[in-house]
Amino acid sequence: MAVTHTIVFDFDGTLALGLGPLKAYARCVAELVETSRRESVEAELDAAILEFERSTDRYRDAYDAVRQASLALGIEDETLSRGYMASREVLATEAAPVKAPAGLREFLESLPCYVTVTMVTNAPDIRITEALIALGVEDLIGARVCSARKPAGIEAVVRDALQHGPVLSVGDIYEFDLAPALELGADAALVGDTSGRYSDRVTMAGATLTDLYPAISAWATSSTALTHVPPGTRTNHERHN
Repeated sequence: MAVTHTIVFDFDGTLALGLGPLKAYARCVAELVETSRRESVEAELDAAILEFERSTDRYRDAYDAVRQASLALGIEDETLSRGYMASREVLATEAAPVKAPAGLREFLESLPCYVTVTMVTNAPDIRITEALIALGVEDLIGARVCSARKPAGIEAVVRDALQHGPVLSVGDIYEFDLAPALELGADAALVGDTSGRYSDRVTMAGATLTDLYPAISAWATSSTALTHVPPGTRTNHERHN
């Protein structure tokens, strides 16, 4: 049986970048509160997003920052869910623009033919195809699992892929995207604002996915742990689970 290398990408914060979806989330939540509070609530939620960008220690990610700030303002989870779903209806439009990591399409096209590219996301299957088209990679992403309920939701995907060869899970939330994969014996690449927090636990880490292109390419051409990565890319092969 031929060996297949599988790369499992997260969506928000990994393939899809930019504050557009986050701003839309904050705006849609604010639109669900009483009129007199809408302006102040949106300002508070925007401030939480900026706070996350300045310091990643308090929140899991920027979506968690919006959620925590909303709860502190007395906004209930049901309202948050409605606001989030409303924000996804405008994903990849002018109201919630997304952008790809620099050189994403060229990078995916450069991967060997035996590499399978999969996407697993907790986001609902609402305008995901349109977003991937906007990112310029819709035809390069194979299987897609939406509403995955990670962390548990990624386990079946990784477990199945490991039966065919090495697996690399790539995402911006260690607990959701990477820890379950590591526990199953896969490799893991952490990207984004929290990349420094868990760099000793993952196979590779970088501020952006673009920073990791050389290391991921090296992984894709090897069935063993990497022994060298380009300068500026942090890697680790001793697991600390």
